[in-house]
Formats: sequence, C-alpha cells, structure tokens
Amino acid sequence: MTTRLSSPTANGPAPKPPGRSPRALWHLGVNAVVVAWLALFAVVGGAHHFLPHAFWLLVHTLLLGAVTNAVVIWSGHFAASVLRLPEANRGAPAALRLVCLNAGAVAVIGGMFTDRWPVVLVGGCLVAAAVTAHAVWLVRLLRRALPGRFSMTVRYYTAAAALLPVGAALGVVMARGGLGGDLPERLLLAHEMINLLGWVGLTVAGTLITLWPTMLRTRVADGAERAGRRALPVLLAGLGAAVAAALLGPPPLAAPGVVVHAAGLVIAGIPWVREARAKAPRSFAAWSVAAGSLWLAGSLLVLAGILLSTTSWITVGERTSLLTAPLAAGWIAQVLLGALGFLVPVVLGGGPTAVRAATAGLERAWPARLTVTNTALLLCVLPVPSVVRVVCSVLLLVMLLYFLVLLVLTVVRGVRNRRKGTAEPVPAAGPAPAEAPPHRVLGGVALGLAVVMLAVAGGGAADVRSLPILERSAAASADGGEVAPTGRTTTVEVTVRDMRFSPASVDVPAGDRLVIELRNTGTDTHDLVLETGARTDRIAPGKRATLDAGVVGRDLDGWCSVVGHRQMGMVFGVRVTGDGGGTASEGSEESGESAHDHGGTASEGTGESAADAFDPMAEPADGFTARDARLPPAAEGSGPRVHRRTLTVKEAEAEVAPGVRQTLWTFDGTAPGPVLRGRVGDTFEITLVNDGTIGHSVDFHAGALAPDEPMRTIQPGESLTYRFEATRSGVWMYHCSTMPMSLHIANGMFGAVVIDPPGLPGVDREYLLVQSEFYLGEQNGTADAGKVNAKEPDMVAFNGYAGQYDHDPLTARTGERVRIWVLTAGPNVPSAFHVVGGQFDTVFREGAYDLRPGGAERGGAQVLDLAPASGGFVELALPEAGDYPFVTHIMSDAERGAHGVLRVR
Repeated sequence: MTTRLSSPTANGPAPKPPGRSPRALWHLGVNAVVVAWLALFAVVGGAHHFLPHAFWLLVHTLLLGAVTNAVVIWSGHFAASVLRLPEANRGAPAALRLVCLNAGAVAVIGGMFTDRWPVVLVGGCLVAAAVTAHAVWLVRLLRRALPGRFSMTVRYYTAAAALLPVGAALGVVMARGGLGGDLPERLLLAHEMINLLGWVGLTVAGTLITLWPTMLRTRVADGAERAGRRALPVLLAGLGAAVAAALLGPPPLAAPGVVVHAAGLVIAGIPWVREARAKAPRSFAAWSVAAGSLWLAGSLLVLAGILLSTTSWITVGERTSLLTAPLAAGWIAQVLLGALGFLVPVVLGGGPTAVRAATAGLERAWPARLTVTNTALLLCVLPVPSVVRVVCSVLLLVMLLYFLVLLVLTVVRGVRNRRKGTAEPVPAAGPAPAEAPPHRVLGGVALGLAVVMLAVAGGGAADVRSLPILERSAAASADGGEVAPTGRTTTVEVTVRDMRFSPASVDVPAGDRLVIELRNTGTDTHDLVLETGARTDRIAPGKRATLDAGVVGRDLDGWCSVVGHRQMGMVFGVRVTGDGGGTASEGSEESGESAHDHGGTASEGTGESAADAFDPMAEPADGFTARDARLPPAAEGSGPRVHRRTLTVKEAEAEVAPGVRQTLWTFDGTAPGPVLRGRVGDTFEITLVNDGTIGHSVDFHAGALAPDEPMRTIQPGESLTYRFEATRSGVWMYHCSTMPMSLHIANGMFGAVVIDPPGLPGVDREYLLVQSEFYLGEQNGTADAGKVNAKEPDMVAFNGYAGQYDHDPLTARTGERVRIWVLTAGPNVPSAFHVVGGQFDTVFREGAYDLRPGGAERGGAQVLDLAPASGGFVELALPEAGDYPFVTHIMSDAERGAHGVLRVR
C-alpha cells in the first residue's frame, strides 16, 4: 500500500473554488512562521559579524525557531493523518500552543541577546510548556483513535516532545552561568544530545516511516512498522545512556550510548534503504533528506570517536563544536528543506497538475543546489583557508535564500491560480519534475561543482602570502652560471620546534636535487619558503609537507612566511658543498632586504611607506568623528553577573592618522577591541572566533587561570570559549598572545576590561583612553616587524588614531567630576598621562588608590605613570571653561600623536 499525503482532490480534476479550504489556509499560515524564522536565520547569518552571541543566535534561530516550529506543526499534521483524525490539528488550542512556543523562543533569544537571564528563564518555561501541552495532546489523540498501522509514528512524536522540556531546562541553567569546572561542557553536550537526537531526531525518524516512501512514490516496505517499533526503545536507551554518562561519568562512558542510538537508527533505516533500492530518489525532497541522513551518520561516528579519544570534558566541548555545522546545516536544515519542498505543494493542493507545477517551482536547478550545499558544507568542516570557509558559508546562505525565494513565489503563484480557478500546467516537453532525466541531473551536479570550485579558487587566491619573493633559480651558481646536475637527490627532514627550524641549515652537494620533508611539531601554523620562490603550503601543528627545491648550485636562504616568524628567528639555510657553492649574502641580498622593509605582512601593501605619509600636524577629512571614548557604565543590579561576548578576529583596513592607512588585526574590527566592563565577582564567558588568515589567540589579564587551553592559538576558522571570574578590580589589558606577541599587539590586537573597585562612586563623565604605538609598514600593509623588534615606533596614539581628540575633543562642563581611565597597551612604550592645566585629586593605579581627596596633605597629582600593560584612573574637576590638552608626558611620544583635548564649557 502507498501512503498518500495529497489533498482530497488528488484523484480528480481540481474544482474552481473562490477561496481556499480552512485546512490549506491553516497550513499556509502556520508554515509562514517557519519561513519567517528561516528568513531571520538568513539575516543573522549575513550580519553575524555585527551581532553579539552571533554563533549562538545562528544555531537557535534555526533550531529553536524554525525547526521547533516545524516539528510541532508537522508532527501534529502527521499524527492526525495517520490516526485518521485530520481536523484535530487545528483550532484555538493548536494556535495557542504555537503562540506560546514562539513567545518563548523570542524571549529566550532576546534574553540571551541582551544578557537578561530572567527573560531567558521565562522564555524557556514558555517553550517547555508549549511542547509539554503538545505531548499531552498527542497522547489524548492516540487514545481517541482506533488502532492503526502507523500509530507507532505518534509514539515517536510523544517521546520526542517529552524530551524537549528536559533539554530546555539544561539550556536555561547554562544561560544562568556561574558553573565551575567542566560542568558547562557536560551540560552543553547533554543539552545538545537531548534536543538534536531526541526532540528533532526522534521526530524525523518517526516521520520518515511514512514520508520517505511517499517521497519516492513507492510502497511502504514490508516490516517498516515493525522495524520502527523495535527501534524506538533502542534509540531511547542509547540516548539515555549517553546523556547520563555526560552528566555523571567520563567521556568514554558516553560513547556506547551514542553507538546504541546509532544502532537504533540503523534498525529503523533498513526498510528505508530497501524502499530506495526499489525506487531510487529522483527529486530535491528525497535527495535532500538522504543527504541530511548521511551527515547525521557521519556526525554520530565522529562524536563517538571524540568521546573515546579523551578523558577531558573540556576537550570534548572544544572538539564537538566542529559538529555544529554538520548537524545543524547538513542534517537538520536539509531534512527540513526537503520536507518543505515535498509537503508545501501538497498543502497548496489544487489537483495533480497544480501539485506538479508547485513541485516544479521548488525544484528548479535542484541537482546544482544540492551539490553546492553539500560540497560547500564539506569544505567548511575541512581545514581550508579561512577565506575559502567564508566563501563557502556565503554559498550556503545563498542556497537557503534561493529556496526561500522559490518557496514564497510558489505559494504566491499557487494562491493566485486557485483564486482564478486555474492550475499552472507543467510544460509538456520533458518528464515531471520528480523524474528528471539522468543527463540533466549530472549536468546540474557538474554545474554545482563548478560553482564551488570557482569560489574555492577565488578564496584561495585571496589568501595572499606574507612576503614578496624575488625568484632566482636554485641551479645558478654564485657566479651566475648553471651547475651541472649530478642526477642524485638529497632528501632531508626538517622539524619545526617552537619558533625554530631543526636543523637550521643543511649541506647539499652542488648539482644535487634537494627535497625537504618538513614536519611541524610546534603549536602554530608554519611554512618554509626559499628565496627562489619554492615553498610549502602552510601546515598545521602535527602535519607534514614536502618542498622540492630542484637542482641546487648555490647557497640559499629560507624562512617561515607567517607574519613576524622570520623576525623571531625562523630562518633556514641551504649550504652547497663542492664546486658551485656560494655565500649566503651573494645568494640572498635582494630577498634579505625585503624582509626588513616589509617585515612579513598578511596583506599586500601599496609599496609606499606609511611612515612617510604620517604628518603629526595633518588635519583629517571634513566630518571626521573620533572613536567614542565614553566608558559604558557597569550593568545595574546586585550580585554577580555573567557577561557573554563573542570576539571575532578580523583583518580590517583602517585609517590610523590623516592619510595613513594600515591593515590591522583586530578583535571585532576595531583597534583597540571592544571594551568590557563589570564588577568584582562577575564571570566573563568570551567566545573567540578566528576569521583571520593566520593563527591568533587571546589573553585576558582580568582573569587568573592556567593559560594552556584558553590562551592557546587557534587557526583560521576555529573558535574557543574563554571563561574567567573577575576577582580583582582594575583596568586590565587583553591581547593576542600568539608569537611574535609584540607584533600581534602592535598590529591592533588589544583591548581593555574595566572591573570597578567595590563602592566606586559615581562621576559626571567617565572616559577610557588606551595608549598604543604604531610601527608603520607600507600603506595598507601591516606593522613593520623590524621596527617592533628595534622598539622604534613611528606614531603613538590614544584609542587607535593619532591626535583624534584634537579634532573631536572629549567634553565636560565646569565643575563636573571627570574620571579618565588609562590603559597602556604598548607593546613597548610606557605612558605618563597628564592633563595640561588640570590637577588630579584621585589616582587609582594597578588595583589601589595612590591618592584620594580629603587627606591631611591636601595633595594632588600631575601624572599617572604606567608601564606597558598597566592601567588605572584619575579624577579631576576643572573650574574654568576652556580647552585642556591631555598628553603622555613622555614628550617625544606626545609629539608622535599621543595627545588630545578635553573641552570644558
């Protein structure tokens, strides 16, 4: 028997009603909610660089918003259909459940977005209440109905709905924060398994018992219901064991539960394989669901491997984050879009011709779309350059938007045709959309692969290397002649240890072909470049690469081209023995010069020196606005708070003085990075995302914890979560701690965390100034590593732009109390902060007051002197109107740009 999910008119010509049936109107209305959440997901994906908690928002707009609504809507529809109570899934109770669910989802997302945990709690309760009411309705529906062949499907839905409130409760607990040890990682894994494998996974498994053969247009395989009945307890037992181990045991104990759960899916899926063998998938819907199932299988296999390979839950948390994209985009999103692609035309109805026409509208170019989606997603989870990963992410977003556009157009066209009483015919030429000929499918696959290949090629080309190289043949001897090849090959193994090549040089007989086997045993990405232009790819820690230098007739110099690594001593030499050898200086004079001039840059400069363009007296363009130096107030309320923030590493071209442009490495696109503020006892949970082209890290001085894991270097495309408690007050620096640290800080990777001293009194104005120096490279290039090493800054600035507050002053009124926090980010130069014409009556430096009003001495202070990476604040009140310059009283640095104006009116 074939299970039909068609409209009542599917067996005859479509009538011409003036409007739509209540059933169709209901489905169009509720599924518009799913489409709205998918559209919001696309918006968040496009704007994620500008949003706090961006990764969390992406996951939850998709899963909590779109997928949870789809699960409630379609599980209700299928339950009513298989129990032959089609009118049961409509009306006020069903609408109220959806309203409650969406209000809760909005509250959860809004509460996290604004860091208001009580709002998250209320939202979580609303979501749990809506899904619990859905579960109760399913049980009551099951009791009302007569026994049916596929009533097992409803039992899957009931079990899934019973699990979601548990997963929601774990999510609310995590949102509260304040969890110690490895408890956050344990709760997160349990939360994800319950929600993904339980709430979503059981619903999908129960639905596919009948939906999968319907998509294939074939009979339900014999034994499918029996397989589903046997699989459900196995699925629940495996999930329960995995969750219990996650909460109570070490990681390896959770792996058997994952394996048992996967075995349950195999039991349920055997009939699905038989059905696919009886009639192969030939539509977007079927192939999308099939591709999603493969992503689920692969993810479960990887998850079991992760759990078995470590005893640390913190390590598990870091590694399982790599499964988010395969599970969310690969499995769940593809199953959801496939289901919508099949079911929406059925809901639109209008007879077989209208259903085929709607299906044709949704399946335009489906082989190419599925190929692009899955190939791009595969590249996103592989160790590719970050630019390639970004391009592939954009492709995934475009594919989602394309589907949404097709969906809206199909619905609008279907409604219009029904109102006119007509159906848009399928073109007579060619088969129905579900029966696309093989050559068309293969052509679409080829087109999809070509699109991804072009994107990858473009992304790879954008990942430019850091040093220009003047190529010269290795076979040329020192006097310019060609050496005679010997026909022999010299193969050497070179190991990267910390920031050195070992051995640092190798001897090669003149005329031999040289092959270098490079092995990276360090903790950062490295490569090896020879002055001839021969080079390895950049290789991650633990990886290997081979460099074929060709026939060698002269001495050669080599280095690591990752920015700053050459200046830190990562150099390599090839020394030729026998006739034809030359000297290192003869062979590498030109390339050695470029090393000092350019220092290794992560982006291409213009060739013009930015230092030559710097004029301390230059005026910025009209309409110039300085960086806002006002310090955001600490959050109100009593008791410790949890501050969650995502910092994204970005390479940003910026003007740092009038007419002077540099490509900075930044946290969230600005240097200094975002200001964080809290109180003693607050917890900070910072997620670092590396969208740059080289490895980066972050070190928060405001926290005290072992640096091994949270401060480790992460490669492009990776992320980590850094959690610390602020136990002491002060203005604390945070910065990139990847070597060479001085260069990473000099190129913009620093910021401030302000932790208020207990009882800090209010003031009328509060500002933050972060002093740093610039070692200018080329225009639009990065900092000159040679100048950094020599401690020869070209420019010193407050808040990342020389002299900006001369042109857009800080402001105050006469008699107002002004507090100015100062942090010296360095990396090399101290500060002596001074306000010309003002006297400080309060000085707080490195966690303690040096001066407070009311002392018997009636003393004051003229300067706040700070070493690199130290900070504090001063307070003063200015009795007269006027312009009060502020400077570092290391006057040569003030003349390099570390000055501004406090304008008092």
